[in-house]
Amino acid sequence: MRIIGGRYRGLRFTPPRDLPVRPTTDMAKEALFNILQNRLDFEGMEALDLFTGTGGISLELASRGAASIESVDRHHKCVQFLNESSKKLGITSIRTVKADVFTYLDRCTKQFDFIFADPPYDLDQLTQIPRLILDKNLLKPDGILVLEFPATRKLPDTPAPAEIRKYGNSSFAIYKF
Repeated sequence: MRIIGGRYRGLRFTPPRDLPVRPTTDMAKEALFNILQNRLDFEGMEALDLFTGTGGISLELASRGAASIESVDRHHKCVQFLNESSKKLGITSIRTVKADVFTYLDRCTKQFDFIFADPPYDLDQLTQIPRLILDKNLLKPDGILVLEFPATRKLPDTPAPAEIRKYGNSSFAIYKF
């Protein structure tokens, strides 16, 4: 895995093999950030990375100048790996939260400029995530939510129209509420 752009561009990192993750591929991440760089100002943004896994998206956001990133995952080893990676790079903008994402969303009162959700592809509640974020008013005006999901899965009606982009086995639903 590598960081695509920003201060740490080109940096590669290897997560432990025993992490329960399916990282976003470099190709898909690069394509997504090419789209986002024309829609968002990363410098100084506040971001939320749900189901953070290896922390690749959080590290990418930090590399591009995000002021604060909350990275939520329920697995201790994922949180630990991201903490160690951030520390090695001297990144202070990432705050890891070890929690169930749905419990976190239920309690969250903060608003974000950008939210990225990459749940396990077999998660039953995958399609509920956009509604939860909208109902909790977690996006700032003009904020963007990106939901990663398997390219083989159809998203049912969601609370707002989404632009769908497919890259290999992954798709991204990009919401601007």
